[in-house]
Amino acid sequence: MKLLAVSLAQAKQVEYNGRSVSTGIFKEPVPGPVKAGTFGLEGDVQADLENHGGKDKAIYVYTEENYRFWEKKLDKPPFPYGQFGENFTVSGMPDEAVHIGDIFQVGKIVVQVTQPRVPCFKLGIKMGDSSFVDIFLKSGRTGFYFRVLKEGEVGSGDPIIRLQEDPERLTIADAMLAIIKGPRQQEIIAKALRIDALSQSWRESLEKRRLRA
Repeated sequence: MKLLAVSLAQAKQVEYNGRSVSTGIFKEPVPGPVKAGTFGLEGDVQADLENHGGKDKAIYVYTEENYRFWEKKLDKPPFPYGQFGENFTVSGMPDEAVHIGDIFQVGKIVVQVTQPRVPCFKLGIKMGDSSFVDIFLKSGRTGFYFRVLKEGEVGSGDPIIRLQEDPERLTIADAMLAIIKGPRQQEIIAKALRIDALSQSWRESLEKRRLRA
């Protein structure tokens, strides 16, 4: 496992349905080490703090394997790193092999997986196709968020080491079934709610879905 790129963005105004919206999804790789703190990467901006950022979603991670999948599925040339709005582009961490609650060392920092990424309309803006949001959501290839347990500097080329695997072993790919109606939804919700590391926002959302069942 390896950190291939660290990408940051400042807030940018874009047009959407006749109105101007602010977004930090247009991330680009940066050279040199970047400081990672409790609330994210130094120099990075999350424009919508209600749905992005904060301690539980300090760093968004997407894997190179998913890049290759989307390039083939969409018949596109290689995407530049940061294309999906991620902070860390990594290799060797597919969604079906990473679990909520897993702890990793990345360079000098220690991080923990808190939840999958749930895409919003801004991903459709970035991809130039509003229908891509739903396709992405149902693909099981959404990537995931880290909370930072130990602050420090990270940079492209840093090795990634799994320090601890969560005992529930709920993969990111399976975790997405908790928000998609289907035969396993309630099973996955129950499993996710047993994980102490689960982000607070996802915990609250899944509790509501469990009660509505």
